[in-house]
Amino acid sequence: MPFTPNAVALVAEDEPLVRMETADILADAGFEVLEASTAPAALACLEEGRAITLLFTDVLMPGAFDGLALAYKVRRRWTHLPIVIVSGNVALTAAQMPDNARFLPKPYYARALARLIHDMGVCGNSA
Repeated sequence: MPFTPNAVALVAEDEPLVRMETADILADAGFEVLEASTAPAALACLEEGRAITLLFTDVLMPGAFDGLALAYKVRRRWTHLPIVIVSGNVALTAAQMPDNARFLPKPYYARALARLIHDMGVCGNSA
């Protein structure tokens, strides 16, 4: 993977163990990882102005809106931010997601996530 300075992934996932595991996978891929347990918390993190290079969000989460709504809000404001949407409860098609978002079904493996972010052209800090 090419070097991407200051690569930061934001993981929006309400299940603590899944969030920690995903954060570990992304950290191993060279990302600095920020975590949010709800979609509104993830949006607030983005609104702080931090340069995020990847949004990873689960669909079903508690709060005023879910991960899919988060993905649409993000796409409207941060048009080029790569988005990975995951779910173990629903399977989304490209037509159901914002432009340039990718779907990954749960459960997923570290290798599948790494391959997906590589295919999206998103790379962490490590070579």
